[in-house]
Amino acid sequence: MNFLAHAWLARGGGDDFLWGNLIADGVKGSDLAGWPEEVARGIRHHRRVDAFVDAHPVVAELQRSAPRAQRRYVGIALDLVWDHFVARELGLAACPSPLVQRTYRVLAARPAPARLAVMVPVLVEQDWLCRYADFDFTCRAIAGIGRRLSGPNRLEELVPWLEREHESLGQGFQRLWPEVRGALEVPVQGDVTPP
Repeated sequence: MNFLAHAWLARGGGDDFLWGNLIADGVKGSDLAGWPEEVARGIRHHRRVDAFVDAHPVVAELQRSAPRAQRRYVGIALDLVWDHFVARELGLAACPSPLVQRTYRVLAARPAPARLAVMVPVLVEQDWLCRYADFDFTCRAIAGIGRRLSGPNRLEELVPWLEREHESLGQGFQRLWPEVRGALEVPVQGDVTPP
């Protein structure tokens, strides 16, 4: 799962908890003593979501079906693909969305950790969370991540497989997402934040 899915799952918490979920990929190590309590709780929640998704049979099946040379990179691509399907499910092609607006506000309120510091302002400025509803945009984002990795761009090489398997990826999402939500969605207190 990537920013949008993590935002949806964490939307029932406060802004510090949400921010922790959003910046967790930029935080190294298990010692979170230097972070405020709710931010650290958000980071831990994000990591539980990632562990749950990475261990799910849907992910294992998709990794086995991917081209052998790119299998190591399938998990990175799937994180963004899941955001594509979340965006479609939430109807984010017709933004603005209160969830997305809150997420952008939380991200813009303080600097992200160094590993995300350059990317987060671009994500907000270019409205990536709503644009994930467009699969072509999602595939371009996946290829863009691959350009930042060393060596050949295995993520860009994976894009034709993703395009061919869009339907099966969607079916996998329909199996995965309800289980992720059931296990790790933070309940919303009071008013529900619509998509």
